[in-house]
Amino acid sequence: MLNYEFPPIGGGAANAHLYLLKEYADNSELKVDVLTSAPKPGFCVEKFSENITIYKVGLHKKDLHFWRKVEVIEWLIKAQFRYRRLLQENNYDLVHAFFGFPTGWLCYRSANKLPYLISLRGSDVPGYNIRLGLDYKLLAGLFRRIWSGASAVVANSSGLRKLALEFMPDSDIEVIFNGIDIEKFRPKEKHNLTKPLQILTVCRLIRRKRIDLLIEAVSCAKKSGFDIQLNIAGEGNLMGRLRGLTRTLGVADNVNFMGRVPAEGMPQVYRDNDIFVMSSAHEGMSNAMLEAMASGLPIITTRCEGVEELIADNGIVVEQANAKSIANSIKTMADNEKSYNTMCIAARRRAEKFSWYNVAQEYMRCYNRIKQENPQLSTGNGTDKQ
Repeated sequence: MLNYEFPPIGGGAANAHLYLLKEYADNSELKVDVLTSAPKPGFCVEKFSENITIYKVGLHKKDLHFWRKVEVIEWLIKAQFRYRRLLQENNYDLVHAFFGFPTGWLCYRSANKLPYLISLRGSDVPGYNIRLGLDYKLLAGLFRRIWSGASAVVANSSGLRKLALEFMPDSDIEVIFNGIDIEKFRPKEKHNLTKPLQILTVCRLIRRKRIDLLIEAVSCAKKSGFDIQLNIAGEGNLMGRLRGLTRTLGVADNVNFMGRVPAEGMPQVYRDNDIFVMSSAHEGMSNAMLEAMASGLPIITTRCEGVEELIADNGIVVEQANAKSIANSIKTMADNEKSYNTMCIAARRRAEKFSWYNVAQEYMRCYNRIKQENPQLSTGNGTDKQ
């Protein structure tokens, strides 16, 4: 398994990888080596479980949740050396890459020796990340070769699959949804709306997440006399600019920048809030939204990938991505407590359909199919099949 980000580095894809490993831990039918990154220079090996080993390539990481291009290049150069060594020392059946790029590039280079599966996560799909517009154009040809060379390409939502097909219409792209730990994330005993109303968003503070819209929505709500507080869990390169926006709009006291919250503290953060809001331009399938749903929070979100599968009777999808529409949706939800409580129950019920066990089983079926289709391919001189 290859992933250039892994907790504490990264966001949704890193967490999804971690939960998948938990499902695979101590599975006697599976042996996994993971090649990923660490935030500080050096190289380390960690034993995740009896059957899973994690190899971490250390980087000069400036921000845990934001990738500079120089850091991506650094990972590719360092990881390439370790990847080649792992292939020489072991006899693998296949490689599973999270992200078509940069990780998929390493798989593409070794495709004559080892079949590979790509999990598309979002930013590796052209059109997904506004910031990467030029990069998508420059790398389009390479992306197509990497996808074409894969034995399987998997998106984590129907919406992301659709975006991927707009880029490469002839692709055969499967969908395996994200999952959620419904034991870790649980609702509070009673869903009573608080004053001020506590609304939560959980994300990296980057342009694609459009946190400025949420801050502007708070300003709109405040002007109409609505008592509201926005809690933002996460950090990123736009922190300073967003803080400045709260001061400009006069809502600094109504917006709480929580920074990075440790994973063990997140279940309580969800339970301390009334509504989960998201304003992303694009998502694969939001892990944070799933966590909020499992915690019994109704959702207000702008239209993006993953929403189709997650939101029905448990929230409101804002079709016009502007501050006024978001503010109106928050007020509509808060003004009808009976409807609000119904949505809370529906959110939890819907989240229970998404389990990491099911995700793991879907990927196992994919692995076995690839192995059967490529019996002639193996690597290295090792004796352990992996």
